[in-house]
Amino acid sequence: MAQVILGENEGIESALRRFKRQVSKADIFADMKKKRHFETPLQKAKRKALAKRKRWSRSGS
Repeated sequence: MAQVILGENEGIESALRRFKRQVSKADIFADMKKKRHFETPLQKAKRKALAKRKRWSRSGS
């Protein structure tokens, strides 16, 4: 979970920027998109196979 503690003389804008950076680093939005809809086991296997092929093609080049 992303959490930002406001410093003594820190503005809300900079704290919000830090929070957004932490959220993107923790990959929260990608995880949220994955869990938005139910995924059948077949769809899950296809997605994982596609990711594996992408990783394989990147590392082989």
